[in-house]
Amino acid sequence: MNNFKSGFVSIIGRTNVGKSTLTNSLVGEKVAITTDKRQTTRTAIKAIVNRENSQIIFIDTPGIHKPKTKLGETMNETAWGTIPDVDVLLFLVEATSDKIGKGDTMVLEKIKEKNKKTILVINKIDLIEKEKLLKLIDMYSKEYDFEAIIPISALKNENTGKILDEIEKHIPEGPAYYDIDEYTDQTARQLTEEAIREKALKLLDEEVPHGILVEVEKMNLRKTTKGEDIYDVEAVIYVLKNSHKGIVIGKNGEMLKRIGMYARQDMERALGTKINLKLWVKVKEDWQDNNNIIKRFKAE
Repeated sequence: MNNFKSGFVSIIGRTNVGKSTLTNSLVGEKVAITTDKRQTTRTAIKAIVNRENSQIIFIDTPGIHKPKTKLGETMNETAWGTIPDVDVLLFLVEATSDKIGKGDTMVLEKIKEKNKKTILVINKIDLIEKEKLLKLIDMYSKEYDFEAIIPISALKNENTGKILDEIEKHIPEGPAYYDIDEYTDQTARQLTEEAIREKALKLLDEEVPHGILVEVEKMNLRKTTKGEDIYDVEAVIYVLKNSHKGIVIGKNGEMLKRIGMYARQDMERALGTKINLKLWVKVKEDWQDNNNIIKRFKAE
């Protein structure tokens, strides 16, 4: 294949600007979990887009934020750590901002320091008037020499194709790093853990979700009596406090049943296989500052 291009692109920005929604939109598959809660993404997730003349590997990173735990520190380190090794940065900001806030300024300073090829993506344009958008574009244009500034709505899939066209201009010629049918580097186990965590985040009140850790303890593929494939999955949802355990289980176990039902439906769609899911809830205090647990969130 002549002039085939391949490259790595890190999607970076402060927390809750829509990085995971954009990742899923670009890939056309559910690669990263999405919720309206802050700091949903905890580690770097690779998402692969195969085009006629290119393969683009996106890295969806945790949102830049002020950390309060070792987990938070590791999440920031993971995001910053992707910058030196990629070919292009996608710097994602919200169209609803009136000014360049502290979080966005932190990211900008890091981009300037590394002098990386960067495309500014302004998300959530469906929520504002055009005049406001033009002011924002002008503000950012004065801060850095971006390769391009692309206004989008990731949620509505508006203008996202332009991002792929622009990236293709700036990545080098090279081979495909992944098979054409691959769209993420995550294992079935990781996808399952994230599906369960996403449903817990969406269904639970604000206090509980960020203290949740999901571990799949068993994941075996077998045949049913009818000869169909089925995964037997056993997973534990860890929480920080005993009071949170009761909330996650819910009255008569109803909340846990709902989390399990929605997660199972997601996983059956993703894996194309029946899932037999069993969930438990346990307390693991201060896991967010436990080095043995935190190391799994560190970028390789």
